[in-house]
Amino acid sequence: MKTFFIETWGCQMNELDTQRLSGNLKLRGYKRVDEEANADLILLNTCSVRDKAEQKVFSHLGRLRELKRERDVTIGVCGCVAQQEGKRILERAPWVDFVMGPGNVGHLDAVLEEGRRLAIDFPEDRNYDYLALDRTSPTKAWITIIEGCNKNCTFCIVPTTRGREVSRPFDDVVAEARAAVESGRVEIELLGQTVNAYRCPVTGNDFGALLGAVAEIEGVVRLRFTTSHPAEVSDSMISAMRDHANISRYLHLPVQSGSSRVLRRMKRLYTREKYLETMARIRKEIPDIHFSTDIIVGFPGETEEDFQETLSLIEEVGYGSLFAFKYSPRPGTPALRIGAAVDESIADDRLQRLFALHERIKRERLESYRGRVVPVMVEGPSKHDPAMLSGRTDDYWVVNFHGDPSTPLGSILGVRIDSAQHHTLRGEAVA
Repeated sequence: MKTFFIETWGCQMNELDTQRLSGNLKLRGYKRVDEEANADLILLNTCSVRDKAEQKVFSHLGRLRELKRERDVTIGVCGCVAQQEGKRILERAPWVDFVMGPGNVGHLDAVLEEGRRLAIDFPEDRNYDYLALDRTSPTKAWITIIEGCNKNCTFCIVPTTRGREVSRPFDDVVAEARAAVESGRVEIELLGQTVNAYRCPVTGNDFGALLGAVAEIEGVVRLRFTTSHPAEVSDSMISAMRDHANISRYLHLPVQSGSSRVLRRMKRLYTREKYLETMARIRKEIPDIHFSTDIIVGFPGETEEDFQETLSLIEEVGYGSLFAFKYSPRPGTPALRIGAAVDESIADDRLQRLFALHERIKRERLESYRGRVVPVMVEGPSKHDPAMLSGRTDDYWVVNFHGDPSTPLGSILGVRIDSAQHHTLRGEAVA
C-alpha cells in the first residue's frame, strides 16, 4: 500500500484543503503516515500570508532533497506559496515533482495521473467532492462556501494566490452541512477568504440566507463562520445571527487599522467611522457578542497619530481577542509602491504597546465570567491537564474544567467559571 504525508501551514482554508487532499488520496488506496521518512508521497501545503514564507518552504525542500536521494519518493508543493512562486520552485528545487495551487486541490487525481509538473491555473470546475473529505474532528466540520477574494487590499496576496471570488451553489453547501451532521458532527464552521461576500451563483441567495438555512438543519448545535469583511456586513447577516440561537455569539471582523488615512491606503473600503457604525449595528441586535479582529502595525506611512487612533479604537470596541502583526511586504502587492514600511524598531515598539493595551482589556473580559455558569461544548481532554476536560463557550472562549471524563464529545455542559487564566477560563461542570 502506498503511503503519504502532508505538512500543512496557514489558515483554516489550508487545513480544509489538506482534508480534501487526504480524502482523495485515501480513495486512491493510499495510507496516511505521521513521518515524512515513511511516505511514498510528500505534500507541502503552504501559506504565503506572512513574510519569509517562501524561505521556510525552500528550507524544508532542502531537507527533502536528501530524502529524495535516498529513495524513490514523490514530492509536491501545494497551497499559496505554490501559486505565488509557480515555476520558480521547479527551477530552484528541480527534485520537486509537481507544483499545485489551491485552485487545483480538487484535481489532484489528474495532476498525479498525467504527470503534470505545474498546475497553478484556476479551473472553472473546482471539483469540490465533500463526500471524499477526510475530516479530522469527530464533532466539527469545516465547509468552504466561497473561494478567492475580489477586495484587492493593497497589502494582501490572497487575490493572487486564491484567485477571484467563486461561491458554491447554495444547495451544495446545505447538502454538505446535512451530510456532516449525519456523520456525527454537531458544529459547522463556514469558511471563505471573505465569507460574508457569499452569493449563490444559481439563486442569488446571500450570506444571511445561507446562514439561516444551515442554522435550521436539525442537529446543528453550533454554527460559526470566518473570515468576514466589514464592508460585507449586511442586515440579513445580522438578522440571521440574531434570530438563530445556535449561531455563535462570536464574530471575527478584521479592522487592520484604526486610522481612516491608513485604511484608505490599505484600500479597505471603509473608514474608521463606518467600521464603528457597523459594530454598533451588530451590538444593537446582539448585545452579548464577542468581537475579535486583526491589526497590521507599521504599514507604509503609518504615523504615531495613526497608531494612536488604532489604540483608541481597540479601547472603544473592547475586543475580547486580537491578532496583530507587523506589516509584511508581499511580492506583487500594490503596497510595495506606496512606500517603505515603518522602521522595524518603531513597529516593534508599537506592537508591544498594542499588546499591552489589549492584555488589560482581555483580562477584564475574562474576569467578568468568574462565578457565572456558561454552556460549554466538550471538545476533549485539556491539552495542559488530561485529567480535565476542555471545550468552548458559545462566544468562543476556551474553558478547561473538571467534569465526567466519559462525557460524549460534542455535548453541551453547564460550567461554573471559577478563575480566568492568561487566555482561557477554568471551572467545574454543574448539573
